[in-house]
Amino acid sequence: MSIAEKIARLREKMAEKGMDVYVIPTADFHQSEYVGEHFKARAYMTGFTGSAGTAVITASEARLWTDGRYFIQAGKQLAGSPVELMKMGEPGVPTLNEYLQTAVPEGGVLGFDGRVIAMGSGLEYEKITAEKNAKIVYDYDLVDEVWEDRPVLSEEPVFALELKYAGETTESKLARIREYMKECGAAKHILTTLDDICWILNIRGNDVEFFPLVLSYAVITMDSMELYINEKKLSAEIKEALAKDGVVLHPYNNIYEDVKKLEDGEVILIDPGKLNYALYSNIPENVVKVEKRNPEELFKAMKNPVEIENIRKAQIKDSVAHVRFMKWLKENIGKQEITEISASEKLDEFRVEMGNFIRPSFGPISALGEHAASAHYSATPESNAVLHEGTMFLTDTGAGFYEGSTDITRTYALGEIPQYMKDDFTLVAISNLMLASAKFMYGCTGLTLDMLARKPFWDRNMNFNHGTGHGVGYLLNIHEGPSGFRWQYRAHEIQPLEEGMVITDEPGVYIEGSHGVRLENELLVCKGEKNEYGQFMYMDTITYVPMDLDAINPDMMTAEEKKLLNDYHKQVYEKVSPYLNEEEKEWLAKYTREI
Repeated sequence: MSIAEKIARLREKMAEKGMDVYVIPTADFHQSEYVGEHFKARAYMTGFTGSAGTAVITASEARLWTDGRYFIQAGKQLAGSPVELMKMGEPGVPTLNEYLQTAVPEGGVLGFDGRVIAMGSGLEYEKITAEKNAKIVYDYDLVDEVWEDRPVLSEEPVFALELKYAGETTESKLARIREYMKECGAAKHILTTLDDICWILNIRGNDVEFFPLVLSYAVITMDSMELYINEKKLSAEIKEALAKDGVVLHPYNNIYEDVKKLEDGEVILIDPGKLNYALYSNIPENVVKVEKRNPEELFKAMKNPVEIENIRKAQIKDSVAHVRFMKWLKENIGKQEITEISASEKLDEFRVEMGNFIRPSFGPISALGEHAASAHYSATPESNAVLHEGTMFLTDTGAGFYEGSTDITRTYALGEIPQYMKDDFTLVAISNLMLASAKFMYGCTGLTLDMLARKPFWDRNMNFNHGTGHGVGYLLNIHEGPSGFRWQYRAHEIQPLEEGMVITDEPGVYIEGSHGVRLENELLVCKGEKNEYGQFMYMDTITYVPMDLDAINPDMMTAEEKKLLNDYHKQVYEKVSPYLNEEEKEWLAKYTREI
């Protein structure tokens, strides 16, 4: 069925239900960034496969909003379809809500599946419809009526994350959460975020591709944790461990009816950005709602000492794998056929050799030349390019080890490349190194520090159209709040950088039709000196992979920038060489030499 045919069928279903507008987000019932196959409704309806975007269908229009990471990809995937691309944040492009204000007719009906719409978005839609004397209908999944061979919900088994990896017991985590609940005056805490639930219970699963998460909801009380989950996923051993921590099991979807039984005057803690609209709407009106960010988000972002020790091990493992991959790539380009997909598979082979490898930590970005100009390009059998000399190859991939998740990007020169590519590569390297060198006062946020990465670009009247960095989960979501590096204000990311946070540093250059460059390391936030001026903080770079000297233009770099690169490469050699044989050490010495 073509995209046009799918939209036509959806419009028939909309007409049957009396709907004028239907919203299809990129979401599951838990407001996850990446979703299982069952939940890829927006991708099915529009053909756009990026991880972020919202489609709006009316009787005469079909539009898709997405952010700067995906402008190029979405433009290509929507070409020839009836879906119009709306580039978020671009001049003259209305926001989704601004569009709804005009698209919803007076006295009309706005429809969506309330389980996949965030509570905050749903409340905004209520305001829009109220102004038009319109109404919301949120209890129909119309895409399900169009999607004939829709994948079923995952029933993959759950596994326990041992204390030697988790570093803190469920009992301890629940005690911290309950203390926060007391401070808020709340007796119950409704939780729908998969990574938060898995973090609390020290469990992992396989319900979302690449992300070891478990479809579940929870209600935490002062003496129990009500867990809504498909029990088939749980072994007898895990059930026993959960019971010891006061976890009571319920069928997965029962939470929608159970919240209707909350008593008048009861005080509950909810996160308006994470709860779905259907669940929120089922909470009785006279229940007192304390709306705050889920406390688990900050708790799990501040990695404990055991996690940090493990994460350092995981980074060493992946750095060794990357060095071996880089050597293999440099030595075999032009001698054997290497494709985008086979190169990515080769890197994972090196990872497997390091031990305790579970799976990739996200979908690989393996992009040659102009493909790398699309920041989140994903190679398919149809687009799978053969690598060749004279251009660059970008690989943005990650590993899920029991010791933690990694997210590393490198761009490699394949043979001799043009000077303009070297200049772009060098600019990205300078940007990366400048941010990593930050020393700052406690209380700074990623918004404060992002300027360090942007200045080399802005000085040249250039920019990159995505955030500079994101938090990294421990065998959870690869994109983890509440902190990140970006220059534009986002209220939910205005969180002081705390000791133990792991955040990526990944500036880039993207030249449509030519090439893309991105270099990504992970940074560990550390405490520095404390004196009469206050607490100083700094970043410890924990990724140790060479920045390809074949693509560096030293003439563009100041003495300070050269020193930063040389110091980093010295650290790369010291950290990685003990795991290499003599031939590999000799090769690494060449690619970490001083410039």
